[in-house]
Amino acid sequence: MTQLTTVDTNNFAAMAKAMGIAHEKTSSSSSSLARLRINHAPIMGTAEVNGKSVNVEVVEGGAYKLEIPDGPTHYASSIKMRPFMQRFMHKRFIQGDAKNPNRYVKSVMADTLDIDLKDNNGGFNCGKPAGFIKDWKALPKSQQDLLKSIKRVRVVFGEVELVNPVNEKGEAVEVAPTPFIWEIDNRDAFKEIGSSFTTLAKMQRLPIQHIITANTDERTIPTGAKYYVPVASLDVTTVIELTEEDQVLFGDFMSWIDNYNNYIINAWAEKANADMEDADIDVVDDLVDIEVDEEEVA
Repeated sequence: MTQLTTVDTNNFAAMAKAMGIAHEKTSSSSSSLARLRINHAPIMGTAEVNGKSVNVEVVEGGAYKLEIPDGPTHYASSIKMRPFMQRFMHKRFIQGDAKNPNRYVKSVMADTLDIDLKDNNGGFNCGKPAGFIKDWKALPKSQQDLLKSIKRVRVVFGEVELVNPVNEKGEAVEVAPTPFIWEIDNRDAFKEIGSSFTTLAKMQRLPIQHIITANTDERTIPTGAKYYVPVASLDVTTVIELTEEDQVLFGDFMSWIDNYNNYIINAWAEKANADMEDADIDVVDDLVDIEVDEEEVA
């Protein structure tokens, strides 16, 4: 094993391991990465028309939304995305009540969904059983509802450039290319973005060396409500040469994933151990009841 002899402040993962802090627990899974998503509803504002103030769309529905941590949110109808890597995870939303807030159950991130993934609820795959379900109709409705609520997620990490970005008022702004994370859980979006990765894999090309331009397409559900899915166009003619900054950013993404997975695994262990302790208590109580019954019989 190669021993580090100098301090490299640009490679936290390697240095953290060398300095013995790689496995320190973090208090939360908070992210310093900007989050990319599609904004399905338009943002309304006001404008003066013929001397009257009227409501107008200042940001149209279907725009991409880039949320900067502790900063502004930007919007654009089109983006140029340079993906550095992708991961996969399971996610399930749990509706809260008067005593408990809404929350998400999330699994660790991996490079495949063909394995069991620990989740922060003390289980695996957010409750989805392993293997193929042969007879869906034979499942109880409660089981069907549970499985429907579990989303498979394609998580894309990369750098994104917003084309003609605006703020929440529809005003033009300048936004530099930004490192981002995009959790894609819509079935059509999952497939659409995945097709670019599949093409690159078949060509034996690295995603980091190519640009995906993405717009959105409007869809309608039976109730009449509108939603949007990405429409991606992969540029395979231009190959981007990597820089030292790219190497550093790649390492940062890997460290982010490690930190997130450690957080989920720690939460899994705490929940699993707590459930095990409760089960042990039940077993002890049962044994005590048995001993008491035996004494009464004697």
